[in-house]
Amino acid sequence: MYCLTEIEAAGSTFGNYFRVTTFGESHGGGVGCIVDGCPPRIPLSEADLQVDLDRRRPGQSRITTPRKETDTCRLYSGVSEGVTTGTPIHVFVPNTDQRGHDYKEMSIAYRPSHADATYDMKYGVRAVQGGGRSSARETIGRVASGAIAKKILKHFSGTEVLAYVSQVHQVVLPDGSVYHDTVTLDQIESNIVRCPHPEYAEKMIAAIDAVRTRGDSIGGVVTCIVRNAPRGLGSPVFDKLEAELAKAVMSLPATKGFEFGSGFAGTFLTGSEHNDEFFTDEHGTIRTRTNRSGGIQGGISNGEIINMRVAFKPTATIS
Repeated sequence: MYCLTEIEAAGSTFGNYFRVTTFGESHGGGVGCIVDGCPPRIPLSEADLQVDLDRRRPGQSRITTPRKETDTCRLYSGVSEGVTTGTPIHVFVPNTDQRGHDYKEMSIAYRPSHADATYDMKYGVRAVQGGGRSSARETIGRVASGAIAKKILKHFSGTEVLAYVSQVHQVVLPDGSVYHDTVTLDQIESNIVRCPHPEYAEKMIAAIDAVRTRGDSIGGVVTCIVRNAPRGLGSPVFDKLEAELAKAVMSLPATKGFEFGSGFAGTFLTGSEHNDEFFTDEHGTIRTRTNRSGGIQGGISNGEIINMRVAFKPTATIS
């Protein structure tokens, strides 16, 4: 029935200088990552990674997956006496709530809009328990490596990365309602839906609760901003910064759309309306008066806030 594609079964590594390889399956022994290219003598501990892993951990509220995991990480290499050594960093998180028996029906029928069928077409092997590598549990390795990357960026350039929910189904946060110059992690973390606008956060939670009572699901949009990003990141033409970021983000489970700056809405503007005019600020730095480019021009960061949005489809697992 199926024809296996005769190509190398790679695809678990991302990056050039800072290389991340994630490993593990949803209901296997554990998940994690190997990070190669981290500079030496960067302060790093398991506690540093655990902060972000705890934010990702399932079972935190009524709107997250009910799976119960502590997601406690262990650093097995690359760190000595609280600082990085410059050698590969091995992070491991054991799975403790494996429930292989919950997925017996998957060995018979493919689940709609899951990766069961396509993984079987490609590899000829069914990852019956929880979808294996296609599970969102794979993102634990990304979160851990991302925590390391954030420390490096903060250490060398004061760069800050934040993300928040800007849309849930038909509840859309209006443009300009969140000030990207000043929004804080505390504001984002002030509610279970992680929207920094309290009024719209309540609307989003209500939308999720309403659809959950029907045994259904809805999708949404996450906005990510990068403040104090170094200028000059990105290498035309095939390694443009937005292209590299798009590849990383679009490899996340359930992603269906991605845009920078004005994104698709920019197609409704004229060139004179869309152009970001340059000026020199009081420090003698070249800036732009607007940021419809999303902090990237010609594939290279320009020092303005990098602004991107990613769309996630409705969760395919429904009752």
